[in-house]
Amino acid sequence: MNFFKHHIIKFIFNVINSNAYKSYQQAKHDTWAKSNFKTFGKNSRLPEVFWFKNPKYISIGENFSSLFNLRLEAWDSFYGQKFNPEILIGDNVIFNSDVHIGAIDKITIGNNVLMASRIYISDHYHGEIRGVDLNKVPSERPLSSKGPVVIEDNVWIGEGVCILPGVTIGKNCIIGANSVVNKSFPENSVIAGIPAKLIKTLEK
Repeated sequence: MNFFKHHIIKFIFNVINSNAYKSYQQAKHDTWAKSNFKTFGKNSRLPEVFWFKNPKYISIGENFSSLFNLRLEAWDSFYGQKFNPEILIGDNVIFNSDVHIGAIDKITIGNNVLMASRIYISDHYHGEIRGVDLNKVPSERPLSSKGPVVIEDNVWIGEGVCILPGVTIGKNCIIGANSVVNKSFPENSVIAGIPAKLIKTLEK
């Protein structure tokens, strides 16, 4: 009995890891994406593991790719609040694993952006960070935004970075690992730290 069980498990494992099965799964993801996202560009690929909230508010450009555990959330309502969220991802954007992006306002990611793993980008908070927030538990506090997040073209974002509401990151910026970005920086900036600070300005 164990002999047959072993061979059945091995057969299933080989099927799941075969190129044919992966191509089939990718085709299913592509069909789903084109039907559910606001736009989904050609040659773009979703990871095997993902979670999306309201993909109808999310636009993805051409040649997008991501590793596993991609989480994109566009919240149009929360405990009676109403929002008009939008997430825009440009062309030739590459995410590593565990990227989490959440919007109630607008998050724009330009072309040729490269992200490492465990990155969090949000345009909102739970509550307004005031004493009145103590009247409700954190998960039930009203969502509030300090403005859109804009990440311009050719930005490289390191491992474990957190980008907070109202921030604009200029073209060609590099963000060091584990940085918390709570203010905007101009193009060609190298930034790092908690909170992130300007380390140097790149010059051609």
